Amino acid sequence: MKFEFENNIIDVHVQYGSRKKISIGIDPSGLITVQVPNATSEETIKAVVEQHGRWILDNSQRMAEARKTSGIREYHENGKFLHLGQEHLLHELIETNGLNEEELRRNLKKFYFSSCKKIVGERIQLYQMQLKVKPKTIEIVESITKWGSCSSDKKLTFNYRLAMAPIEVIDYVIIHELCHLLHMNHDRSFWRRVGSMMPDYKEKQAFLERYGNAMTL
Repeated sequence: MKFEFENNIIDVHVQYGSRKKISIGIDPSGLITVQVPNATSEETIKAVVEQHGRWILDNSQRMAEARKTSGIREYHENGKFLHLGQEHLLHELIETNGLNEEELRRNLKKFYFSSCKKIVGERIQLYQMQLKVKPKTIEIVESITKWGSCSSDKKLTFNYRLAMAPIEVIDYVIIHELCHLLHMNHDRSFWRRVGSMMPDYKEKQAFLERYGNAMTL
């Protein structure tokens, strides 16, 4: 769900469950999750998010800065960068000869976008056949708050930084978003469907929570 607060768009995951109170959390990757009791109305959720809008923005910005400082990169041919869960020297991923730092940074981002598009395009075919679903569109985007998203009109987006993750973690995010085509909320039925496709999905969640900060430029 998306909310506007002080001219900022706040993008949150809403997780429904058997609980009495509403809680808001931000994980190390910047993902904002609002946990609410079953049957909570969108109006109520919006009111709570707006009430805590300043706290959400302040902490999101603080975490974004922490991710930047925790992952300072060296942009030269022997600088180390992640691709599919493995460290590579920069010159193994892109051409580096004669390019300055800004050019290397720009070309590396293009590489990740291209790689993510290719991998997601290949892997999603397998899982959408198994789930018997088909997204309307698939887009690779830049985001500091989430690894993937599914809109109500069946449009999927995936964070280009996923190209830095192991293939099985990418698979988890793909399965997660495809399952939203069947269950838009994070209810029990949704997680059962995810688990039927990937029984160890919690390990993949833990990987993103633990190492998401390192998956940056």
